[in-house]
Amino acid sequence: MGFQTLTVRTRERGQIVDITAEVRRLVREGPMADGLAVVFVPHTTAAVTINENADPDVKHDVLEKLREMVPQREGYYEHGEGNSDSHLKTMMVGNSALVIVEKHEVVLGTWQGIYFCEFDGPRTRQVLVKLISC
Repeated sequence: MGFQTLTVRTRERGQIVDITAEVRRLVREGPMADGLAVVFVPHTTAAVTINENADPDVKHDVLEKLREMVPQREGYYEHGEGNSDSHLKTMMVGNSALVIVEKHEVVLGTWQGIYFCEFDGPRTRQVLVKLISC
């Protein structure tokens, strides 16, 4: 089986979007009962992570801390597109997440969700989900 593609449209330069429901839907509709789901972002200025989904303030706090740690403008940035900070944030967060699948369900902790992280929006992005049977 190949991979499935989710489309994510962002509205801000920096934004964290909950994609848990979409990933769950792909897993439930897929032919695999047990295995792994690889969630991969094929972009150099966007990422994916698993984190708390109970309190929306966590998304705000993460974005603010990343902005503080990696400012949009630095005197030593040489990348001509003006988005060096976006590339650095992506490298820090990562471009993939691995999730256990059991009985057609994504296995996450009580407070966890799967998040697409936009660092150079607004844009229309893709998230690839590959189901691997074990």
